[in-house]
Amino acid sequence: MNIGLGKARRTILLVDPDAHARAILRRALEAAGFSVGEACSNHEGERTALRIRPDAILAELVADTEGDDRMVSERLITKKIEIPCYIVSTASDALMGSIGLDELGIAGVFLKPIEADVIVRTLEARFSVSALTPAGADRHA
Repeated sequence: MNIGLGKARRTILLVDPDAHARAILRRALEAAGFSVGEACSNHEGERTALRIRPDAILAELVADTEGDDRMVSERLITKKIEIPCYIVSTASDALMGSIGLDELGIAGVFLKPIEADVIVRTLEARFSVSALTPAGADRHA
C-alpha cells in the first residue's frame, strides 16, 4: 500500500484484457510509488479514467465487445479530456506507418514483451520525478 506521498503520487490507468500483464505492470508501478487503476476494455477504461482522472494511461490495443473499437485515448479526446496515453502492445506492425499516433492522443509505444523498468523510467521522466518511493524503501521489492 502506498501512503504518505500526498500530491507527489501520480496515478496510472492500465487498460488490458490480460490480467497477468496488468499485474506485472501494477507491481512495477506501485513499487516505484505510483498509484494504479485497472480496466480490462476500452469502454471500462473510459469510465475508469473519467472517475479517477489518471495522470497517464497504459493501454493495449484491444477491440471492445460493445462494438466501439475506438481506443480509450480517442474516447477521451472526444470528451475534451487530454490524458497522455501510451500503447503497450504486441501489434507493432499495426502501429507503423498508416496512422498519426498524435491524432489518437498517443504519447508513446511500448512493445510486448514489456520491460517494466523502461516503462517506469519513462513515466518518471514524463512527470519529472526520480523516485516516488519514500526514503529507504526498496523500489524493486
